[in-house]
Amino acid sequence: MARTIHVIGAGLAGLSAAMRLTEAGKRVIVHEAGAQAGGRCRSYHDSALDMTIDNGNHVILSGNRSAISYLGLIGAIGHMRGPDAADFNFVDLATNERWQLKLGDGLFPWWIFSEARRVPHTRARDYLVLARLMLRPGRKTVGDVIPCSGALYERLIEPLLLATLNHEPPQASARLAATLLRETIAAGGRTCRPLIAQDGLSSAFVDPAVGWLGAHGAEVNFGHELHRLEFKGGRAAVLDFGADSVPLGPDDAVVLAVPPNLAGRLLPGLKVPSEFRAIANVHFRVENATHLPAMTGVVHGTTQWLFAYPGRLSVTISSADALMQMPREELARKVWSEVARIARLPDALPPWQVVRERRATIAADPRTEALRPPTRTAWANVFLAGDWTDTGLPPTIESAIRSGERAAQLAA
Repeated sequence: MARTIHVIGAGLAGLSAAMRLTEAGKRVIVHEAGAQAGGRCRSYHDSALDMTIDNGNHVILSGNRSAISYLGLIGAIGHMRGPDAADFNFVDLATNERWQLKLGDGLFPWWIFSEARRVPHTRARDYLVLARLMLRPGRKTVGDVIPCSGALYERLIEPLLLATLNHEPPQASARLAATLLRETIAAGGRTCRPLIAQDGLSSAFVDPAVGWLGAHGAEVNFGHELHRLEFKGGRAAVLDFGADSVPLGPDDAVVLAVPPNLAGRLLPGLKVPSEFRAIANVHFRVENATHLPAMTGVVHGTTQWLFAYPGRLSVTISSADALMQMPREELARKVWSEVARIARLPDALPPWQVVRERRATIAADPRTEALRPPTRTAWANVFLAGDWTDTGLPPTIESAIRSGERAAQLAA
């Protein structure tokens, strides 16, 4: 019998692993507990808005090499939209100032020396704190390494790190922040162009991947939840799905691309992160907001990032644990009062939807980071994938896809 690699979970990490294994000529079977793929990165039809929305707003950057390669393999790069340059629009709700950060295309950060291109009320020498953070992160928090105050922090560092780490920056891992900065701002503007799935996450990242796997001989099973793994001789021997079980051959392997709590239950003795951070997304059905840029950073508001889609405005609030108990309509009205100001729209609340993910990502503090396990496990034929594993990156789309690539490399 041909060697088979079973991928458990069809989130982006599992899809990434399955694609790379299939591309390498391996026999691959994907087992997904749910009715659809995508995990925390998916689209669905919302009845309150009567339109398709994403469960969360996700942005990749042009320098996210694994995500770009993933989209290229499945022929979906054309689903991503963004500006032609690394330009970022911001508004400060405390002062009503608006500006555009223009990073340019080159490797050298000439934009730091231009008042018209850098953050307002900052000086070129202020940006030395970024070098300090990148060069000496250690196992410290961001607040241990750089001052978390001032115009540069409030108008660039905090919005950037809060969005990517999903953790309040002063308590967040300096090592993760440093890696992020090295792969983005320090790598030059050409790596920082923001790309958004304008037609939805599923149309860009999920549906084409499932279709590609089927077209290339991989098997994808939905509603197939793994209940238990049986082990023998230092290897996984049986996959127990409850109604059926699958014995593993001597050369078969398993890529476990599931949430950390489930991985910890399936693999005895595995230590996994147990602290999480929430994300809140608030969507509004709006027909007359075509004048807005695709993405706007918001300073000194509950709103952190405002996204403009055809017929819809959507707000993302990271590290949103404090908002989980707020009544839904109260949160929608609070956010709309800010969005209406930014977009210069009427105060009347339009049709809305609130989507809150209590366990959106693992915490990005040094203590939790130390618990992120490697791809290899104590069992020779079991490998981990997921944005929560030790990828060296914050828990993002890039981290998830890169973890799948690594698991595939080892499993193959």
